[in-house]
Amino acid sequence: MQTNRSIMRNSKFFLAIFALAMLLAACSPSKEQLTDVAIKEVLDEFQAVGISAAVVQDGKIVYNNSFGYKNLETKTPLANDDVMRIASISKSFTATSLLQLVDKGIISLDDDVSDLIGFKIRNPYFPDDTITLRMVLSHTASIRDKEDYFTLDHLNPAVYGDCEESYFQYRPGEGYNYSNMGLNLAGTILEKVSGVRFDDYVRENVIWKLGLYGGHNIDSLDASKFALIYSRENGEYLLSEGAYRSRADEMPNYIFGYSSPIFSPTGGVKISAHDLAVYMMMHMNYGEYNGIRIISEESAKAMQTPVWMIKNEGDEQYALCLKEFVDYIDDEKYNVPGSYPVGHTGGAYGLNSIMIWSPADGWGIVAMTNGYTPVEGKSFLKTLTNAIYNSYIKE
Repeated sequence: MQTNRSIMRNSKFFLAIFALAMLLAACSPSKEQLTDVAIKEVLDEFQAVGISAAVVQDGKIVYNNSFGYKNLETKTPLANDDVMRIASISKSFTATSLLQLVDKGIISLDDDVSDLIGFKIRNPYFPDDTITLRMVLSHTASIRDKEDYFTLDHLNPAVYGDCEESYFQYRPGEGYNYSNMGLNLAGTILEKVSGVRFDDYVRENVIWKLGLYGGHNIDSLDASKFALIYSRENGEYLLSEGAYRSRADEMPNYIFGYSSPIFSPTGGVKISAHDLAVYMMMHMNYGEYNGIRIISEESAKAMQTPVWMIKNEGDEQYALCLKEFVDYIDDEKYNVPGSYPVGHTGGAYGLNSIMIWSPADGWGIVAMTNGYTPVEGKSFLKTLTNAIYNSYIKE
């Protein structure tokens, strides 16, 4: 039988062990702190202007922080609610909006885009082959980017005849080439078929419906929230004024169902990392977030299922404005078929952005920068994404 003295000795011993455990826990950095350090290291290595990031796990945003500046001249810190142009991740907003019309039975992914846009869209090398909406959204339509892809004139026979220079010499559906022109065509189809101006449709039916702040149209957003974009030229940062260019001067001549490319369906969304992470969660949950369904589960899965599989080294594993990331995450479990992460990247004017998630394991990462200095032999986005993955997600 224990004496009072031995009981007291044991109690003191366990209290000491407990106190030591608490002290060690207090001294161990949290995932948030480790991630802060990892992102700051990337910011320093690439001399980035600013970085904003968010991490999702199990249907919740578990990390959101921003570093560096939104304005280099004033040294204004970048904040979590600041918005940034996200470039080509915007393509998924255009596809999501079109899939809403597919869900309603108004259009089909296999419709001839000529019927949807109102003039003939044909590759002159294969004039009898239909170009479908599915081909356009998966970059298999054989449409070639022109230097100016903010007008549909390059695809319009009434302007450029057979438009030979706007197409590749392979049969539609039998090749893959990333096409910004194609997605500006898709955004115009959205406008023409829905009867709502492109930027208004996406804002009202996707962004606002999810309770988010952002959009394509500069003049409908608060300019004080913009993180200024900088390009690196000759060793210094220059402000990219075109990143947030107003289109107000073009609106008097706006042709409904034709002028939509001025809002850049291919790359024009401005949104915060936090709100982009919410949008990502909707796709992670196959079209629904917080009880709000944006697209059907069938359509969401179609957006994530590759149309063009890797056939040659360097080819994309591309779906409908989303893709599978092959050999991107430095973790072998995500580099085998069936386990690839899904999402999209963006880059323009000096900015870089990524939205990537694991359908299998329920984690996701959103990250963006408003300017960085290239480092030879290294990808900024891949370095940043893996820094976040390794510090917060990897077990």
